[in-house]
Amino acid sequence: MNRFRGYIFSRPFMGERVPQHVQNLVIRDYCARRQLQFLLSATEYAMPGCDLILTQVLDELPELDGIVVYSLFQLPEGRQRRSAVFQKLRDQGKALHCAVEGLKAGNAEAFDRLETLWRVRQTLPDCLQPAA
Repeated sequence: MNRFRGYIFSRPFMGERVPQHVQNLVIRDYCARRQLQFLLSATEYAMPGCDLILTQVLDELPELDGIVVYSLFQLPEGRQRRSAVFQKLRDQGKALHCAVEGLKAGNAEAFDRLETLWRVRQTLPDCLQPAA
């Protein structure tokens, strides 16, 4: 089957703003290089903290092999919600690819690695503050 749904944002994430067409180009190129069948990307709503479209993509998992997100950092900001996304993918034996970071997760160890990277990235702004 080898079918992967793209997932992109129409809003900034972690201080980044990338036009939707650029996100799609990156995902399309990522899939082509890995011989993954790319299905059109689902675009998340612009409201802050919204992940309704991601929920719909997760509901499609029985017909897919996984999801290719533009960036790991477009996943839900809340740790519990992010864990639920990872768990759903693991439970159904599906893969998550992060195109910009060039990462793939398909087992518990790989999803734990993604969570670690997420938490490090969340911490970085606090580390870069000038000393008082």
